[in-house]
Amino acid sequence: MIVDYHMDLRDDGRRVSHRVETIERWVDTATSRGVDEIGFTEHFYYFLETQALLTVPYQIDHCHIPIEPYVEAVQEAKQRGLPVKLGAEVDYIPGREDEIRELLAPYPWDFILGSVHYLDGLGMDQEPSLVGAVGPEEAYRRYFNGLGQAARTGLFDSLAHPDLVKFFGDVIAWNQEAFVAELDGVCLEVSTAGLRKPHGRIYPEPELLAAARRAGVAVTSASDAHEPDDVGRDLARGAEHARAAGYETVTVFDRRRARQVPLG
Repeated sequence: MIVDYHMDLRDDGRRVSHRVETIERWVDTATSRGVDEIGFTEHFYYFLETQALLTVPYQIDHCHIPIEPYVEAVQEAKQRGLPVKLGAEVDYIPGREDEIRELLAPYPWDFILGSVHYLDGLGMDQEPSLVGAVGPEEAYRRYFNGLGQAARTGLFDSLAHPDLVKFFGDVIAWNQEAFVAELDGVCLEVSTAGLRKPHGRIYPEPELLAAARRAGVAVTSASDAHEPDDVGRDLARGAEHARAAGYETVTVFDRRRARQVPLG
């Protein structure tokens, strides 16, 4: 089975478009590329309901839409029989776990992606960057400490682009085994989005993915599409990446219940 479980719902101009008609276009592209199921995962900080959580200027600037039209559009698409799932990508904010849980609670999510884009106001894939401020070794330590903390909260079903800290090109040795030991019941996302970044590498690195496989950690599959043309992009390479680490299945979700299907 081929699934793409990370995408932001946009129109041709990359403008937010939370409409069933837009979803239909994305599904048409997915079907044409042999993708069986897609999961929409709008950035949670886009929603006005999250304003009180936000401190990073970039996220505050993008917080401008209500959540209900998004949820309703994906739910209506599901009712029409389209192969879509309702998700969100939620930035982990240490100390705000209860507020995040309360904000998520009213909605019928199929799965929730957890991510770490910022720590102490410094970005993993934005300037000013954490790597630039403290160097790659300390950045890796802080990033994976934060991501492990996110995994332990029980808020998330999968961790998005799980070594995003390498965004600026620094790939270093670190203790993957200790990190994956913390991922009890939380998947890692195999994301081909990195192939479209300057570093040109799939998330996560082979060593991390192999350590996760040895620890029995399941995976999800994603392109991190921000426009219809990116739906399913490079997923065959992502599947090869997962198989090289020993994976034969990928995780799919329904109302936050996970099951394994053969990796397509």
